[in-house]
Amino acid sequence: MTKRILIVEDNEKNRRMIRDVLKYHGYEVLEAENGEVGIKTAKEYKPDLILMDMQMPVIDGFAATSILKNDPETKGIKIIAVTSFAMLGDEERILAEGADDYISKPLNMRELPEKVKRFLG
Repeated sequence: MTKRILIVEDNEKNRRMIRDVLKYHGYEVLEAENGEVGIKTAKEYKPDLILMDMQMPVIDGFAATSILKNDPETKGIKIIAVTSFAMLGDEERILAEGADDYISKPLNMRELPEKVKRFLG
């Protein structure tokens, strides 16, 4: 069965790059341009994994992660936070919101599929 990944990212170029790499590795990919759409998409399609940008308009990744992890319907979905902030305390805040892991930008497109594979088995 093909694993389904939701990319929640407001930058279209980043979304396209991530999508292309994940599709190349055989994953089904869903996309959302902000946290609000990401939450709706996650509830509707129940992806196996979400790559969640932290800085977005409408609902940011911190709030979206918290909402998804506190909802019985979606709390089991693995979330990897994607952030350009790797400052002291950010990792703790990201994990405190419920993210299962995080990766920092700029994304390493060789490492990304490896990390995704570790999460999805």
